Amino acid sequence: MGRHIIEEASRCLQCKRPLCTQGCPVNTPIREMIKTFLAGDIRQAGELLFQNNPLSVVCSLICPHENFCEGHCVLAKKNAPVQVSDIENYISRYYLEQFQPERPVKPHNATRIAIIGSGPAGLTVAFIMASQGFDVTLFESEEHIGGVLRYGIPAFRLPKDLLERIREMLLNLGVKIRPNMTIGPVIGLDDLFRDNYKAIFVGTGVWNPRPLRIHGETLGHVHYAINYLKNPDSYWLGKKVAVIGAGNVAMDVARTALRKGAEKVTILYRRGEEHMTATRYEYDYAKLDGVRFQFFISPVEIVEGGVHCVHTRLVPGEDGRTRVEPIEEEKEFFPADSVFIAASQAPRTNLTGMEIGRTGLVITDEEGRTSREGVFASGDVVTGAKTVAEAVSLSKRSAQAMLEYLAEQD
Repeated sequence: MGRHIIEEASRCLQCKRPLCTQGCPVNTPIREMIKTFLAGDIRQAGELLFQNNPLSVVCSLICPHENFCEGHCVLAKKNAPVQVSDIENYISRYYLEQFQPERPVKPHNATRIAIIGSGPAGLTVAFIMASQGFDVTLFESEEHIGGVLRYGIPAFRLPKDLLERIREMLLNLGVKIRPNMTIGPVIGLDDLFRDNYKAIFVGTGVWNPRPLRIHGETLGHVHYAINYLKNPDSYWLGKKVAVIGAGNVAMDVARTALRKGAEKVTILYRRGEEHMTATRYEYDYAKLDGVRFQFFISPVEIVEGGVHCVHTRLVPGEDGRTRVEPIEEEKEFFPADSVFIAASQAPRTNLTGMEIGRTGLVITDEEGRTSREGVFASGDVVTGAKTVAEAVSLSKRSAQAMLEYLAEQD
């Protein structure tokens, strides 16, 4: 493995204006990382990655690299791009195993910071604020930290031992973790400010599944995809499984169902292959795993034993966009023992005391400041479902805004 990584890193042209870094939402210093690694200082290379992105090891595994760093590599035009993901993963894993952070001694280490949610956004801000010496408490509604990284991404894509190591690093930095604690129903923002938290960060993600609002959605063999991924072993699916939707969550559910014993898993999508929101990488791996696809088909009713569907077509609208139109005379019954609905997610609306949009997303400015002074937010709860790298990038800006706010308060 090490020899392969060195050979791959040696292919890097060390461009003066590295397009790979420009293509990365969090601007990973790829050129410097590879140069330092090839010079024999893997620890320093890991330090570069971690300081830029505390979740570098996670991004190396689950980012759509074909759209980000590798998709912008100049070698991709005539040859295969440098496999930045493999190099980043090798270095980040080494650094994660060797790095033992210590809580810094700072004048403001008694200043309390509350972080609500321990997904990519919350973890990023926790690392930044704790490394500055703040007294950070991380509130997580589930048993373990990680948010979507733990409960929304299968272990075959993201090994959970990495999240345990991240937890250890946070504890070493002095971060306090309160699991099984949902902020909103019992304890709210006012209570946190009462207990002398000087700033609050909200990174609660998007966990409420969006319903289809069709007949049969409440039947016992129908499940929401995001709920299934939390604990697949608690479900009995049968042999034939239908998945409605074609995003990355749909791909994860379909691949997981096959691994849990389903014999036939089919994704039903109302548009064409080129319109899927899933990345090409996830689509290709789903096909390799044996997932089947039916395009231009839309469910109209779920019944015991399957899904009544209608075929669809795309028609241009007056605004220039295409819309899906059902072909009423072309109907089809799709047999299924279990049906998953993977039609995206919305945020939970537990928190009050700050402005929330009509869709449930928290309203902020470009730096993550909410309508309430001292409360900041970023990640999926602000933008809707995005990549981990995009959540990290926005959360770094929010953390900087928090630091500026706290400096003004002092």
